[in-house]
Amino acid sequence: MRTLKSLLYLSPMLDADASRLALQRLFSQRRVADLAQLGDALGTRSRMSVFRRLSALGYVSSYSHTGRYYTLASVPDFDAEGLWCYEGIGFSRVGTLKATVRRLVEVSDAGRTQRELQTRLGVRVHNPLFELVEGEELGRQPIGDEYVYVAVERRRAAAQLKGRRTLAPIVATTPQLEVEVLLEVIHGARLPELVGSALAARLVARGIRASAADVDAVLELHGLKKTPPSRSRRSKR
Repeated sequence: MRTLKSLLYLSPMLDADASRLALQRLFSQRRVADLAQLGDALGTRSRMSVFRRLSALGYVSSYSHTGRYYTLASVPDFDAEGLWCYEGIGFSRVGTLKATVRRLVEVSDAGRTQRELQTRLGVRVHNPLFELVEGEELGRQPIGDEYVYVAVERRRAAAQLKGRRTLAPIVATTPQLEVEVLLEVIHGARLPELVGSALAARLVARGIRASAADVDAVLELHGLKKTPPSRSRRSKR
């Protein structure tokens, strides 16, 4: 027995005017949609037909979620950096994640680190950064324990690196320090480094001023403080 959905696809696809109205109605209800939802609204399983109807109105695909979400170009309220996020789905005025990463780096006065880009975009950016550097579309320079990504044009890159080096160090307040220390633990600090002096050095390299004693206090608060191995005679065999 044929389902209602299967019968729908036996009928001809909506004509241009009906498709325009169907898409406008769909996006007024949900703002973003995937390919299956678009096909249901238009009465087709053909990707080409869906994109032909979308192109007639103008559309943007998400840079997150492997680009599988779409919206009309008139829907996003892009911010000053050309980004818009809806229910955790990211869209960019320039389109793909790779193009967005390149744009964010090039317009920054002090370049961008991988950590900064991931925080801003809410997705991993390792692969697009690798491709952009390999393709000589971006440059990078080690500063502290991180790479700073800069424009490929030399004069612009030099200005960005100068801007990065003249940034005032961030003085961590107590709640901020707690967050930064825990982020260092989450992002790869190994057990031998779980002491105040080691983690404080990592924070200073990122431009965050913090004392070893303050870092130790955060580690102890969360039960992460490394304790030296016991040297008692009973521990010997």
